[in-house]
Amino acid sequence: MNKNDLIGAVADASGLSKSDAAGAVEAVFDSITKALTNGDEVRLVGFGTFSVAKRKASTGRNPRTGEPMTIKASKQPKFKAGKGLKDSVN
Repeated sequence: MNKNDLIGAVADASGLSKSDAAGAVEAVFDSITKALTNGDEVRLVGFGTFSVAKRKASTGRNPRTGEPMTIKASKQPKFKAGKGLKDSVN
């Protein structure tokens, strides 16, 4: 399922027009992104938790040349599925 399929499913399930459903889906994505950017955690009970993990700087190797290189520290978004989502999939 891609973003357009998701918008169509939301429109069908909620009775909204596709443009209203697209606005709603975009608003949810933007809100989650903004919260993660601010360092907050987004917890959706029964669905899962979005959070930000900090990765330390490390040393790796350039796969092309084999030379050592430094990998910068970064922040990575993470998602941990909740019990309700896990149970519905299994």
